[in-house]
Amino acid sequence: MNPDQIYNASQPGIASETEPEVRMSPPPEMAQIRSDDGIPWGMVLRGLFWLVVLFGLLFSTPYLVEELSFAVTRGRLRAEAAVARDQLARLPQWEERFRWVVKSVFPGVVGVEASRGEIALDRPGRPSSGAAPRIREESVGSGVIVDEEGYIVTSLHVVEQARDIVVRLADGRTIKSVQLVGSDPLNDLAVLKIPGGGLTAVPWGDSDLLEVGDTVLAIGNPYGLTRTVTAGIISAKERRAQSNAGGFQELLQTDAAMNPGNSGGPLVNVRGEIVGINSAIYGEAYRGISFAIPSRVARQVYEQIRREGRSRHGWLGIQMADLDEEESRSRKLPDARGVLVLSVLPGSPAEKAGLRPGDVIRAWNGQVVEDSSALGVMVAKTPVGSEVPVEIYRQDQPQTLRVLVGQRPL
Repeated sequence: MNPDQIYNASQPGIASETEPEVRMSPPPEMAQIRSDDGIPWGMVLRGLFWLVVLFGLLFSTPYLVEELSFAVTRGRLRAEAAVARDQLARLPQWEERFRWVVKSVFPGVVGVEASRGEIALDRPGRPSSGAAPRIREESVGSGVIVDEEGYIVTSLHVVEQARDIVVRLADGRTIKSVQLVGSDPLNDLAVLKIPGGGLTAVPWGDSDLLEVGDTVLAIGNPYGLTRTVTAGIISAKERRAQSNAGGFQELLQTDAAMNPGNSGGPLVNVRGEIVGINSAIYGEAYRGISFAIPSRVARQVYEQIRREGRSRHGWLGIQMADLDEEESRSRKLPDARGVLVLSVLPGSPAEKAGLRPGDVIRAWNGQVVEDSSALGVMVAKTPVGSEVPVEIYRQDQPQTLRVLVGQRPL
């Protein structure tokens, strides 16, 4: 067959030798259907068909959008899982990694003992003429060396109101010449100083880089058992709790076991870096829920105390309460996020900015305020002396005020 005789049969007016051209057309009697009274039933049927298609699209579009959203999420999760498996395949054995992490951190973990003097032990039924027995009030905790010059970070509640502080180093040395450089009651942190020489510091890590599920190790002296190591994961981030100082503090949650004596010790990542300072547990004994102060917070407090001898936190000066659904509806708010101002302290930054009882604070410095604990943490993190915008609702109308942040009273 001559190639020049093969043509594209789809071109109009050109025949192909391979296939005869076939033209399809409806029979004359089907070209247009009309009733005896002249109604074009063909057009009517086509209109009904497209109407059914339109209604089908209207009802199926939300379902299709939802399915598309699920597909995108599935794709993202599968991609993340594939990357994670690849990374896991490249890592050394976890047993070996833990071993080397512990060896790198151990020299910088210390025991902290504080004595608050003697107190009288008053027993019911004791004869009034007899002298009350006295006991020595002590507390035991942990700490971590963060600078080879001898600076140690620990928990404030371990050394608060202490007359004498003793630091026990990993090499067996007992240091009695311990200076309390400064403390931060809001975040329950304290900075100690011992003479430098032969000390090993543990490097800071970045707690903001942690993700839920990351492995961490808690190292300390629970019940006086020196340099005890427990392992767990980050269970949650940005937990907020009422501080003993009256404000709110930010915490990491982990299931790494902690017990009395762990306070002040380091929470480290698998690179041997400090990502938290062990602080508290849920309940009187370990129940699988432990808390640590994020390294971002602890490092800022440490550097400020070392530089200025004290910590400083932002202050607004209000009493506040969370909103509920009923309250938000009555105030015509789009949702229940934000806090209700109950009262404004005289002379406070809030009063000077024009905040009033009954105002609803919706955003602080461009960040949405979820509840009172979130606002408390936001304000405390804001540098003293900075001016920030505060978005409020007053009498169902949005407004923006400017607040000059004050220093939180001690």
